[in-house]
Amino acid sequence: MATVLVVSDLPALRAELRATLEGPEIEIDEVETGRAALDRVREGGIDLVVTDMQVGSMGGMAITMEIRNEESYGAAESVPVLLLLDRRADVFLARRAGADGFLVKPLNPRRVREAVRALLRDETYEDDSWRPATVRVGTSE
Repeated sequence: MATVLVVSDLPALRAELRATLEGPEIEIDEVETGRAALDRVREGGIDLVVTDMQVGSMGGMAITMEIRNEESYGAAESVPVLLLLDRRADVFLARRAGADGFLVKPLNPRRVREAVRALLRDETYEDDSWRPATVRVGTSE
């Protein structure tokens, strides 16, 4: 069974993610602050961190960067991070922070499950809904 840590100061978002993900193969652990998330990751036993971009005084980007920093010198085990972004412009920040995957809100339950499964398989996941549609002009068949 995989343990997924959900980090958000919004009870409704935590409840939404729990309802979407929890089941026979996934156990959900929840925290409301970035500091609590880091403490929980340091304790070990977390297979994936799913964090909101905006979390109180320490947001998802800072949480991700601190996890990566602690991993770099062996203070914490390597844990994949899925960032929940508020806008398309945050994609750059997710990549810069070292997130293994990201989703742009509003959340789609199917995409949330796809992203979590991918990260639990040690893959990456990039939500492509942030990309503009491709327009082809002058193509004939």
